[in-house]
Amino acid sequence: MADQLVKSTRARWGLRMVAVVYVLALVAVPVGLVFWRTIEQGWSAFTETLTAADSVHAYQLTAVVAGSAVVINTVFGVGMALLLARFRFRGKRILNVLIDLPVSVSPIVVGLALVLVFGFRTGWFGPDLRSAGLQIIFATPGMILATTFVALPLVVREVLPVLEETGVEQEEAARSLGANGWQRFVRITLPTIKWALAYGIVLGIARSIGEFGAVKVVSGNVTGRTQTVTLLVDQHAEQLETGAYQLAVVLILVAALAIQAISFLRPKEGA
Repeated sequence: MADQLVKSTRARWGLRMVAVVYVLALVAVPVGLVFWRTIEQGWSAFTETLTAADSVHAYQLTAVVAGSAVVINTVFGVGMALLLARFRFRGKRILNVLIDLPVSVSPIVVGLALVLVFGFRTGWFGPDLRSAGLQIIFATPGMILATTFVALPLVVREVLPVLEETGVEQEEAARSLGANGWQRFVRITLPTIKWALAYGIVLGIARSIGEFGAVKVVSGNVTGRTQTVTLLVDQHAEQLETGAYQLAVVLILVAALAIQAISFLRPKEGA
C-alpha cells in the first residue's frame, strides 16, 4: 500500500512537471518574450504605436469585424444548438459534423473558398453582387464572413451539451401552461444556457480578434482601409518594425482579459 502511494505521488508530480514544461515552452516563454520586447522599447514607443493613425483604424475595423462575427455566431449558434438538441431530422449527423469543419480546415483555404464564391471577377456571385453595388471580397463584408466562419463552432459547442443535459421537461411543462415559444426561450432556455452562452461568446471574441489567415486572403490587406490589428502586426513584423510587439501585446491582453473575466464569473453560477 505504501509503495503504491509513493508511486502514485511520483506519477502525479511527474505529470505536473510535464504539464508545466509543456505550457512554459508553448505559451509562457513565447508570450513573455513578446512582452519583454515591448517593455524594452519604452513607454513612449508603446503609446506612439498604439495612437498612430493606422493603428487606430485597425482597432476600429477589428471591432467592427469581430463584433459583427460574434453577433452572427451568437444568434445562429444558439439556433443551431436548439435545432440539434430538440429536434430529430434527416441529415442531423451531417450537420453536426459540418459545424466542426471550421476547426479542421485551414483559414487560408476558407479565404480562398470565399474568393471563389464572392470574387468580383470570377466568383459565382461576385459579378452580380458588384453590379448591384455590393462588394464582398477586399471589403469589410468579406472580412466579416471569413471571421464568422472560423469562429462558427464556439457558441454551438458550448451551448449544445447544456441543452442536451437539461432535457425538455421544464419547457414541456411551460408549454402545457400556455407559454409560447419566445416565452419558453426567454424564461427557461436562456437562463439555463446563460453561462455556456457567455463562455462561447467570449471565446468567439478572442478567436475573432485574433483571426489572421482567412481575413488576409479576403481583405487585400490595404493599410488604412482593410487592415485589422493582426494584419497590421504582420506588416510590422515583415518590415522588421518594433510596432509588431506593441500591437501583439494589445491583442494578447484583450483576449486574456476576456477569458479571465468569464472564468471569474462562471463559478458564481452554482453559488
